[in-house]
Amino acid sequence: MATDAVWDALADPTRRRIVELLVREPLRAGTIADEFPVAAPTISRHLRVLRTAGIIEETRVADDARVKVYRLRPEPFGDLGAWIDQVQAFWRDRLSAFAAAVDDEMARPGAAGAHPTE
Repeated sequence: MATDAVWDALADPTRRRIVELLVREPLRAGTIADEFPVAAPTISRHLRVLRTAGIIEETRVADDARVKVYRLRPEPFGDLGAWIDQVQAFWRDRLSAFAAAVDDEMARPGAAGAHPTE
């Protein structure tokens, strides 16, 4: 599955929180790091994992090449959404079939809980 790297990257709560921050707006690496009670190099490693998985992209500020700005990429989330939609459709169909089978069983004369018609 092409989204395995994305799932792996998002398995970590710190990386999910970084994604939540970037949903609002692109942010500098330092601004992201300021949101966490860990050292900046730790956040840099999380950013690298997210970048490698294709979840975020990095750009440099023109007047200061040391400053990196991170933003979300939409493609991985479209892939995840499509996968989730498939799973939801599967379960929706299965639960509908189950409900129909229960209704059919309950409508049979003599079924437990059936209401006799007069």
